[in-house]
Amino acid sequence: MTNVTVLGAGAWGTAFGQVLADAGNRVTMWAIEPEIVEGINTNHCNDVRLPSVTRLPDAMTATGDRAQAVANAQIIVVTIAAQHAREALEQFKELIPGDAIVVSLMKGIERGTYKRMDEVVRESLDLPANRFACLSGPNLSAQVAAREPAAAVVASENPEAARFVAQTCTTDYFHTFVSKDVPGVEMCGSLKNVTALAVGMVRGAGYGDNTAAMVQTRGLAELCALGRAMGADERTFFGLAGVGDLIATCGSTLSRNFTFGANLGKGMSVDEAREASNGVAEGVPTTDAVVALGKRYGVPTPLATAMSHVLADGISCEQMLHEMFGSGITEE
Repeated sequence: MTNVTVLGAGAWGTAFGQVLADAGNRVTMWAIEPEIVEGINTNHCNDVRLPSVTRLPDAMTATGDRAQAVANAQIIVVTIAAQHAREALEQFKELIPGDAIVVSLMKGIERGTYKRMDEVVRESLDLPANRFACLSGPNLSAQVAAREPAAAVVASENPEAARFVAQTCTTDYFHTFVSKDVPGVEMCGSLKNVTALAVGMVRGAGYGDNTAAMVQTRGLAELCALGRAMGADERTFFGLAGVGDLIATCGSTLSRNFTFGANLGKGMSVDEAREASNGVAEGVPTTDAVVALGKRYGVPTPLATAMSHVLADGISCEQMLHEMFGSGITEE
């Protein structure tokens, strides 16, 4: 039995906490919201963020105290919103045990610095690479919370750390694979959100399967090209963290990024879509980061560039598609 702390009790953090508890671990949830802490400890539920689960496992407890949360943790899982990760993690820097493995479940690129979450986590905590891992895959939180069969990839430069984390979160319904390709897994989890915005937008505008498949496929090509330029293993993009997550995120109304894009396609403004989407759509801040990284590494990013014009200038779905594909003929 492993002591695992989950930082952040949102929908995904709570669902993954349940996975960890089902796998036989002692799980401590850290949350800043007193009502969430009280709900988990008293009623064994998180009605604020994950109301679909009526009773969480008894092995899950919660606290709002940072030092108490991580005091005995062997694994610390980070599920904080990506754009607030650095600020939040810096407050844990002097508190985490010196041998704990830190696992990021976050999917995003930090605004302004354009750094991946593995870079943000390690910088914030002054953490060596052999104590860091990331986990990603087609993991819609509501379906994982319902204990439907799912899988993910755990990546770390340290194979022993990856296998330890994988063993800790493997159940009869949640399967794990291991990888050494941290940059690839991180890039897949971040860049697919931008594609999901675009696919959601074409769906919201009323276009059918052909158009959605076209946009999704070109998004994958863009993701792969940028990932290769940044040193990732291309094989990662065709596995669970890449194609797997892309399919789930671009094809489900449970995806916040897809829903955000769909609302844009229906004619909502960015502010209206943000309010209606009821949650953090990490693809929104990630879009400009992808454009900037494309320029830095000399990789064309027509999908991200078009979506940045949607978000900044309010161009229509039809205009977005025209920007993406233009009128010329190019090689695939």
